[in-house]
Amino acid sequence: MTEVSSLTGRLLVATPALADPNFDRAVVLLLDHDEEGSLGVVLNRPTPVDVGDILEGWADLAGEPGVVFQGGPVQLDSALGVAVIPGGAAGERAPLGWRRVHGAIGLVDLEAPPELLASALGSLRIFAGYAGWGPGQLEDELVEGAWYVVESEPGDVSSPSPERLWREVLRRQRSELAMVATYPDDPSLN
Repeated sequence: MTEVSSLTGRLLVATPALADPNFDRAVVLLLDHDEEGSLGVVLNRPTPVDVGDILEGWADLAGEPGVVFQGGPVQLDSALGVAVIPGGAAGERAPLGWRRVHGAIGLVDLEAPPELLASALGSLRIFAGYAGWGPGQLEDELVEGAWYVVESEPGDVSSPSPERLWREVLRRQRSELAMVATYPDDPSLN
């Protein structure tokens, strides 16, 4: 078995060639990646559902836009909370109800009372469902050129303009990837 180098905490940015409509121009934050598979959430798929409609206690803590995001095509009836704790990368004790994923980014226990985290949260986003890959599946997609792998930034989780996140993440790259940000929405009209 080949060793898997963990991509946890990194972003998968869909290439223009990725044909799966679930991931068209998607930016996925990998929450877990190891030899058993991968799990992430799509950061740029807002839904019209307000957070308060499904998780009333968390509504006031959710960042703008205060809607649930479609985290991916798997288990759309489940919810994940992803939050940034300012200074969370500095190594101090994590607040109750929050588990570090990478740096200042972590998962929120949505069963915990929101008051436990309210003072520590920098931003919170709620996701319905997630994106998942079985053992070796993501690695195969990477070899096929379906995804660019780039570093995440805490602000990616709470981008106030999720519809622009794909271009913004690509534009900030210090390589030829920055040019991909100019790729037209419909290349046939070019």
